[in-house]
Amino acid sequence: MEDKLVTLAIHTFEKAQILKTILETEGIEVYIHNVNQIQPVVSAGVRVRIKESDLPHALRIIEDSKWLSEDTPEEATTPQVKKILIPVDFSDYSIKACELGINYAYHAGAEVMIMHAYFSPYFPSAIPMGDTLAYQVNEEESVQNVLKRVQIDMENICTLINRKIQSGELPKVKYNYVLREGLPEEEILAYCKEYHPTLIVMGTRGKSQKDMDLIGSVTGEVIEVNKVPVLAIPENVRFNDLSEAKNIAFATSFNQRDLVAFDEFMEIVKGYDIQIHLFNISTSKNEWNEIRLTGVREYFQKQYPDANITYSVLADGDLLLAIEKFVRDEQIDVIALSTYRRNILARMFNPSIARKMLFHTDTPLLVMHA
Repeated sequence: MEDKLVTLAIHTFEKAQILKTILETEGIEVYIHNVNQIQPVVSAGVRVRIKESDLPHALRIIEDSKWLSEDTPEEATTPQVKKILIPVDFSDYSIKACELGINYAYHAGAEVMIMHAYFSPYFPSAIPMGDTLAYQVNEEESVQNVLKRVQIDMENICTLINRKIQSGELPKVKYNYVLREGLPEEEILAYCKEYHPTLIVMGTRGKSQKDMDLIGSVTGEVIEVNKVPVLAIPENVRFNDLSEAKNIAFATSFNQRDLVAFDEFMEIVKGYDIQIHLFNISTSKNEWNEIRLTGVREYFQKQYPDANITYSVLADGDLLLAIEKFVRDEQIDVIALSTYRRNILARMFNPSIARKMLFHTDTPLLVMHA
């Protein structure tokens, strides 16, 4: 049965032609409708239509390319090498993040960069930090001593990784490390613009996090602000390889962003034998939740016929408690969800679902920006 056409966007003739060219270079068939045949250039409300099966791919191209901006697309010309960034603070849970990140890099054919950010005595912070991913140093300690201490710790973690690779505990992958001076969250975000990772793997304390850490957590801040997918690994997670995760839950809020996020999610978990459990973010008493979940599941099943997808309607009441019960009942190994960038006041006074879940669960979180 032939795919039906759906309208992807409505633009002026000029912009519709630009979008058509971009999509066709990615192998997507595009049809332009509602064009003024006498004077095509003055056409307004031109419909850009594509096959329904190409919709997730097309939405992702639009999100990634930012084709309406005036910036020159220099990055589009550079070849895409898969890269995994692993920020560490040399704690037990960042060792766990290294193990999981290296195992994932081997599966994905990617290279790994281990990163550490540190404070110098001349760069004090008055903000209480939780997962600081950085050293707190005494004022009398010189910058050279700090750097030397950091280098020794980084060499120790590399020695540990090399030992695990030689013993066969970890697969052999290409990896390197980088040291940066400054606030960890700022340095991670800045380095992402240079390194262009496809995934960030970070450790977190999970449920043992203190209440004040919710504001200062580096992992939480990177999740909120960064555009790269983040895999947050709590210290008590039972596995160090994503191939051991058999049940992955994907949160949906029934909007268009979910299509882009799910396509990115499927790219990240490509090649893994997993059961995908869709669940609703809203826990309001609404019989439409199950109907919409059924529709979303059927749509995703049509777009990704090889995927094994089920759905669950969360119990009414407190959302975080409902998610906790769902994770326990369905034996969920990883929770995937999308978030979006918000201003600093919104982040301070109304933390996102992703950030709240980071401190409420010992289940790894895979967060995509939509």
